[in-house]
Amino acid sequence: MSFRGKPLIPAPPRVISPSPTPSETQEETPQDSYHGPVTRSAARRRQTGNIALQQPLYESVDEESDPELRRARSRSRSPMKSRKVNGLTATKAGRASKSKQKEKDEVKIKEETSNGHTSNGHLAPPTPGYTPTAAGWDWRDFSRSPSPLGLIPIHRHFKTFIHKHEVPRKALHVSIGFLVYWLYVSGTQTSSVTPFLMGALIPIATTDYLRHKYASLNRLYVKCLGALMRESEYAGWNGVVFYLLGAWIVLYFFPKDVAVVAVMLLSWCDTAASTFGRLYGRYTPRIRRGKSLAGSLAAFIVGVATAGWFWGYLAPRTGPFPGDEQHPFMFTGLLRLPAFVSNALGLSESQGVIGGPVALGLLSLWSGLTAAGSEVIDLFGWDDNLTIPVLSGVGIWGFLKVFG
Repeated sequence: MSFRGKPLIPAPPRVISPSPTPSETQEETPQDSYHGPVTRSAARRRQTGNIALQQPLYESVDEESDPELRRARSRSRSPMKSRKVNGLTATKAGRASKSKQKEKDEVKIKEETSNGHTSNGHLAPPTPGYTPTAAGWDWRDFSRSPSPLGLIPIHRHFKTFIHKHEVPRKALHVSIGFLVYWLYVSGTQTSSVTPFLMGALIPIATTDYLRHKYASLNRLYVKCLGALMRESEYAGWNGVVFYLLGAWIVLYFFPKDVAVVAVMLLSWCDTAASTFGRLYGRYTPRIRRGKSLAGSLAAFIVGVATAGWFWGYLAPRTGPFPGDEQHPFMFTGLLRLPAFVSNALGLSESQGVIGGPVALGLLSLWSGLTAAGSEVIDLFGWDDNLTIPVLSGVGIWGFLKVFG
């Protein structure tokens, strides 16, 4: 048989993709399709009809996975890195939006993280090893600033000096007590001081009100006086307003010695409570939110020392002054039991009277208790610059009214 009339021309080779699409797989027949080597187990599954068509998968790879796994690729029988398939993604736009969202989340995490510690809302990062309890607070909370907003620029530049320890604010706070001491030893009467306090209170309170109405004025106010402010006062009343108001009330309504001691308690006891509460409050029980036993003990000790120093040393050695007859002292060195108590106990009038160091010690202890109590009490949410002098004055005045 001769094949000269029909030359044999081989068919052109067909190039087949290693990863055929689903349509090609369905259209192909066993005769013209190409299949790579098949294992025995795969052949058995194909014969029983359990083999499923292999379709390309678009896999959503986590940030921690290999970047090479981000592209779409078909499932392979060769060993590959383990990856998690979260489902099919329809378009490239969806993947692009997800990548943008991940980038935003990364930037946000970097902004909220400082020095390797996650931010807790405070300007300063939390102490290393800080683990809040199930109750939501920890002893270390007492050492942190109560103004965590980060709104005043100078607080960001001096985080320790101004924001955390409030050194300029406390220096002003303490200096008022020494100013009262100077006014007392110079013979200035309380009736001469109250007009100046009211003259300063009205414009300061007016300016503080207007700055909340006009943002530009508030920015200028904060820029000039930010070192003396807490950041919680950015959108609230300045503590100076309550300081002047509390000092004016006690100097106007109470006797001279009670008023002077009340302002000194405000100046020195409040500062001592704040300082020692932040330093050692984490080691002592909590009395209420933001108040620790360490701060209250510091206020009590300073209050006892202040009252004993004023009535036991300063007052007997400086005076009398002109005008003291219109502003007499309420404590004259003696304490006596009320008449009904003396009668009930069967004591004579002389037996119910004590004086000297015992009377001074009892009055000093009571002054320290009123100072510490007024510093702890939260009266309708009012500022402690108002409540400390007023409550201390009322407590000392009431004690001397009963036993003086």
